[in-house]
Amino acid sequence: MGTIRRATYEEIRSALLAKREIALLDVREEDPHAQAHPLFAANFPLARIETNAYAKLPRRDVAIVTLDDGEGDAERAAQKLIELGYSDVATFAGGVAGWAAADGELFRDVNVPSKAFGELVESIRHTPSFSAEEVQALIDAQADVVIVDARRVDEYRTMSIPTATSVPGAELVLRVPTLAPNPTTQVIVNCAGRTRSIIGTQSLINAGLPNPVAALRNGTIGWTLAGQALEQGQNRLFPAADAETRQKSAAAARAVADRAGVKQTTLGALAEWRRQTGRTTYFFDVRTPEEYTAGHLPGFRSVPGGQLVQETEMVAPVRGARLVLADSDGVRANMSASWLAQMGWEVLVVDGLVPADLSESGAWQAPLPPTPAVDFISPAELAKALDAGHTAALDLTLHANYVRGHLPGAWFVQRSRLAEALGNIPPAERYVLTCATSQLAVFAAAELASLVDAPVQVLEGGTQAWQKAGLPLESGPTRLASTPTDRYRRPYEGTDNPRDAMQGYLDWEFGLVEQLGRDGTHGFFVI
Repeated sequence: MGTIRRATYEEIRSALLAKREIALLDVREEDPHAQAHPLFAANFPLARIETNAYAKLPRRDVAIVTLDDGEGDAERAAQKLIELGYSDVATFAGGVAGWAAADGELFRDVNVPSKAFGELVESIRHTPSFSAEEVQALIDAQADVVIVDARRVDEYRTMSIPTATSVPGAELVLRVPTLAPNPTTQVIVNCAGRTRSIIGTQSLINAGLPNPVAALRNGTIGWTLAGQALEQGQNRLFPAADAETRQKSAAAARAVADRAGVKQTTLGALAEWRRQTGRTTYFFDVRTPEEYTAGHLPGFRSVPGGQLVQETEMVAPVRGARLVLADSDGVRANMSASWLAQMGWEVLVVDGLVPADLSESGAWQAPLPPTPAVDFISPAELAKALDAGHTAALDLTLHANYVRGHLPGAWFVQRSRLAEALGNIPPAERYVLTCATSQLAVFAAAELASLVDAPVQVLEGGTQAWQKAGLPLESGPTRLASTPTDRYRRPYEGTDNPRDAMQGYLDWEFGLVEQLGRDGTHGFFVI
């Protein structure tokens, strides 16, 4: 491994303040990342660099700095990125501790830029809100009130406020006029905590919805802390919007985008930007996944607008890049763009699209490096080998996927800790790697082969192919060769979170505006 340049705190801070493109990548797993990281450090785990890099870092000469907490992962990640063709790669000297030692502000949790921005919006705009007790009283009184849940549909189905309808954030301005056609109807927007309800409420206010609008203060966390019951498994989904509503909503959304400085572009300009050197451009379709699958612009990735605003760094880790958004009606792209512009991004909306332009269908496919040559084994052959013994199956999937279902006897292994994991696995005469589809496994095969004195194979089609072949799965954390750190358990997920964790999360959110001030690199503004 050659010498990799070390980037300094002053160099990174200067790039952020000047809005020069930089990808500050925290290459640890999600849980350690969530414990402490710089504001704009995007979580970019070492274990999945090959499957993430080309989609999330489309320009091979973009400035990249990798970060860890002294484990050596930053150097390993930098070397992998260089092998993938990236030419301007450095590591951050001193890791997370070095950032703090340079008086850099450290943040905890995930999606911090978006959450901090939401708190800034509320502090400046004084976004109206109701307490959980006040909302419960309105429901009990059968008042004229419509509650809309701005989270993803799957989150809504896990737990929701009684009577609430699922309207993911980018859909609010388009869908709420149909849900609440009477301008005197009280509209209440909720999420799990605070951010998406603040942004959702302020979206409706900014767009000029005539109804009174308020956020549910502290979301489902606040609801639970108030001792009130949540519903599970609900399926009240947003209604279709008629042509008149679409037209009015589009005009309102464009006016908001104009106030935020969002630029417009045309289909003809896209090809030029794809060829442009020295500038990173991301192309996102912000409609629902179902609409995207039915038809979308070639080369655009499906990222529903509410989640794009909430989790920007997960799909666009190059701070200072350009974002281009598209939809089919001008509502969702312009509303999403209005928030992204306020968060310091250069963002444009593709105007003038007609149905014929949405000529590509199906799911988005991430660009990947060339597949290494590996020795595949079919599910049927592996089943026989496992029955005969002396074969070890190693599953590189996320821990949550492993717990839901894995090959009988398979070991859970975090790829970034492969060498350590082998110390917990009895020696075998053959090793077989798998993950959901074996997309990641093929990139880990050579690494495993360098660590063992036995043949290494990859399960063809991964665990999904095993299941399609009618072969059995087992569930639960049965064989953990690695400590699961790939997922940070959010205090607002699920229905069994400790009350002190939920309250602690709210207290943390309340302190984010002060942290933004101490950090000083955010570049946010609020219209």
